Amino acid sequence: MNVFDHPEFDNHEEVVFFADEATGLRAIVAVHNTALGPGAGGCRIWNYDSFDDALTDVLRLSKGMSYKSALAGLDCGGGKSVIIADSKMPRAEKDKLMRAFARHVQTLGGRYWAAEDVGTSVEDARVMMQECDYIFGLPDGTGDPSPFTARGVFESMRAAVKFKLGRDDLKGIKVAVQGVGHVGYYLCGHLHDAGAELFVTDINQDALDKVVADYGATIVQPDDIYACDVDIYAPCALGATLNDETIPQLKATMIVGAANNQLAESCHGDVLHAKNILYAPDYVVNAGGMINASGDIFGDYSEAWALQKTLEIYDTCIEIFAEAHRSDTPTYQIADKLAEARLKSGQSAPKPQPAIGD
Repeated sequence: MNVFDHPEFDNHEEVVFFADEATGLRAIVAVHNTALGPGAGGCRIWNYDSFDDALTDVLRLSKGMSYKSALAGLDCGGGKSVIIADSKMPRAEKDKLMRAFARHVQTLGGRYWAAEDVGTSVEDARVMMQECDYIFGLPDGTGDPSPFTARGVFESMRAAVKFKLGRDDLKGIKVAVQGVGHVGYYLCGHLHDAGAELFVTDINQDALDKVVADYGATIVQPDDIYACDVDIYAPCALGATLNDETIPQLKATMIVGAANNQLAESCHGDVLHAKNILYAPDYVVNAGGMINASGDIFGDYSEAWALQKTLEIYDTCIEIFAEAHRSDTPTYQIADKLAEARLKSGQSAPKPQPAIGD
């Protein structure tokens, strides 16, 4: 199958394949849409089962970044990259891989800006910036985006509870958090402070122990998280956890999480709508990190601005929920339409120039 026939290909502007014999680099960069600004999105390292799995992931993720930036009101387009490798390689070996990847990104001349993602870190961004001008989410710039991502998820949960239950607080609300890494940990902190009851799962026992010690969470086995008797299911690990197998197990009436591409297929959004489960579209919910990190691209970062834009995710969610209810339409479809409208309207809109020359 060629790229143009791939089911996840959505008129992507550019799909580039990189290889480096010396380091074993095998990477794909996908730029979905640059109507609003340069394509921007994280670099993911994952040991994919197949090349097709990697291509599917980068095509879906890059489109999600276009929609995420559009609904967050950012002057950025959508891009993403994946490196097919084991992220737990020795540090020296990983540094060489990241440098090789960054040199390839440099050849794109700013059409794509890379940042950290699953399998990469702020430290990896520091390594990449030694070889490439087009890196954001920098250690000495906007820094770790995780706290802003978590805050956006928390604001989305507040919106869901307000819309679904008519409540302005989360006291006593039961939340099942799947994945308590950086974002999940910060999210649990917000939820604990708000009086929510936490049920958590992760493959990292140390991460679980920290959440239990700090926030009194209850540990749940990975396969049992879907059937938890909770109000909110919060997928904060990898995507595609909402599928034919998991949806029938759900007792939660709201789904609000940080993971990308939570719906295994779009039809699963239709199933959630039919079951009256309120789904907060993932690329709306998790935009806080991108909002914060985008300051590195245009060189005009303000923490106060990033926080204000992140808090506005609450209003965006309410708008989506209300229109979905009014029109009896799945929330993901409403979010997609809003994002596509901004992408079209922004094609001739003036944009600020990136901090680094093109």
